[in-house]
Amino acid sequence: MKRIALIVIALLALLPAQGQKYAVVNTDYVLKSMPDYSAAQQRLDRYVTDWAAELADKQGELESMRADYEQESYLLPENLKKRRQEEIKAKEKEIRDLQQLRFGAGGDLDKRRVELLRPVQDRVYAAIERVAQEKNYAFVFDKAGSATVLFASKKYDISDDVLEILGVKPGASDTDPGAATEKKKPQNPEMRPPGRDPKESMPLRGAK
Repeated sequence: MKRIALIVIALLALLPAQGQKYAVVNTDYVLKSMPDYSAAQQRLDRYVTDWAAELADKQGELESMRADYEQESYLLPENLKKRRQEEIKAKEKEIRDLQQLRFGAGGDLDKRRVELLRPVQDRVYAAIERVAQEKNYAFVFDKAGSATVLFASKKYDISDDVLEILGVKPGASDTDPGAATEKKKPQNPEMRPPGRDPKESMPLRGAK
C-alpha cells in the first residue's frame, strides 16, 4: 500500500514537468448519482437477503438434527447412532457447499454483481474516457480508492463532467464530489477510515 502511494506521488510530481494534463474522478459519487446503478444495487441486495435466509433455514435444520440426536442418542443402537451422525455431517457439508456456491469466489454473488452492475460501470468508464479525450487529459485518477490519490484540488475533479455525459444531473447523490479532495485529521488518532463496501467497488474492465 505504501509503495503504491509513493509511486502515485512520484507520478503526479512528474506530470507538470512533462506538460501533461491530468484529472481526478470520484467513481463512488458518479455511480451513486445514477438511478440505474441504485436499482441494480437494490436487486443485488435482494439476492443477498434471499441467499442469507436460505442458509439460515439450512442452519436451523442442522441445529434441530443435532438437538434431536443429543436427546435420543442414548436410546439408539450403534448402527442408528452412526447413521444419524453421518446425516449430521452430510447436512454440515451441504451448508458449507451452499455458502461457497452463493458467496464464495466466483459464486452466485460475483456472477450477479457482474450481470447487474458491470453494464453501468462500463458506461461510466466510457464516459470518463470521453471526457479525458475531449479535454486532452493524459491521466485520470480515481480518488474513490484510498491509495490511488492522496490529494487533489477540486478544480481537477471531472466527476460532474462525467455525469453530464451520462445524462445525470450532478448533485443527485448525497456524496460530495469534493469531500474527499483534502486530507482531514481524524478526531481520534486511533481511528481509521472505514473500508469501502466491496459491492460498490469499480472493478477493472478486464477483471472477471
